[in-house]
Amino acid sequence: MAEPLRILQILRAPVGGLFRHVRDLTFELASRGHHIGLLADSLTADGLTDSRLAELARAASLGIHRLPMPRVAGIADATTPLAARKLADKLDIQVAHGHGAKGGFNARLVRMGHTNRVALYTPHGGVLNYRPSSLAGKAFRQMERILLAQTDAIVFESAFAQAAYRRMIAEPNCLAPVVHNGLQPAEFEPVAIRPDARDFVFIGEFRDVKGINYLLDALVAVKAPDGRPATLVMAGSGPEMDATRARIANLGLNDRVELTGVLPARDALSRGRCAVVPSLAESLPYVILEAASGQLPVISTMVGGIAEIFGPTAKSLVPAASAPALQAAMQRVLSNPDVAHAEMLERLDYIRTRFSVTHMADQIESLYRETLSRRAGI
Repeated sequence: MAEPLRILQILRAPVGGLFRHVRDLTFELASRGHHIGLLADSLTADGLTDSRLAELARAASLGIHRLPMPRVAGIADATTPLAARKLADKLDIQVAHGHGAKGGFNARLVRMGHTNRVALYTPHGGVLNYRPSSLAGKAFRQMERILLAQTDAIVFESAFAQAAYRRMIAEPNCLAPVVHNGLQPAEFEPVAIRPDARDFVFIGEFRDVKGINYLLDALVAVKAPDGRPATLVMAGSGPEMDATRARIANLGLNDRVELTGVLPARDALSRGRCAVVPSLAESLPYVILEAASGQLPVISTMVGGIAEIFGPTAKSLVPAASAPALQAAMQRVLSNPDVAHAEMLERLDYIRTRFSVTHMADQIESLYRETLSRRAGI
């Protein structure tokens, strides 16, 4: 039997789909005997962060650690990498796996100068989501090019992210496979929809990139077949929460939109009959996998790697940043529920055999060992 590895998972925000990926990977690798530590930002949290980290501590035998990692730039970008290196040395880390732009930045610096340590990086959108013309985007992309020399593998969560990296940054000079996110077997059980469920459900961070304004604008004119105005529940939090509340009021939607705050995914999904993902940019969002496996119809924009999840149903994806397109898709679901149900079943069959936690962890574990062997010159 192969020796267990000592792995440090590094991420900025312990929230959302990125954290969900790290959590699933940690539990699966720990079940295989590996020793896992987690390093996360100390500045970012939501209503479930503490309970999520407490749960994860059961699988993280090398501990849960927090250091400041500002979202864009800050003094901690100079101090945190040094502290992270000291932590990795203390824990005798072999594999530093960074998730997102800041996680990847710190993982590569943790590797620097160590001949027996490898660094892997999963973008999760991250730097690829910044506008090409923005100063932050230009800075992060240049940093990515510099850090390629310290990168043993880039794990792309979608073929879209892989192509975008090549186009926007560089052709990777290291291993660079596509490894799709995975689901637990229990997640393919149908979500128990509540009797008081709204027509639609949104789950995510309240940020401009999530397309919330387009969703609210679209909702205004959507009606059920009996003429009743359509309703929406929104689960999550974020910097645009106050602006979202104001927009709901300005559009006269206070009686039609419910804001729940942060909820576990299946709890949130149980409160709506169709999931809507109006994002302007994504990589491979878990919310679509969770809704599709939970057997809800899904309306989504055609961004990132979402078509890789939709498979044969990708023809129903709508253009991003278009309230009229979202409105039409939402109206179709309410007016033709049988068609929406048939599409949901087709999508369910597609993802059931292609997106599993076991398959995801098999590929990543193999990549850890291959990069270590290459680093050692074996």
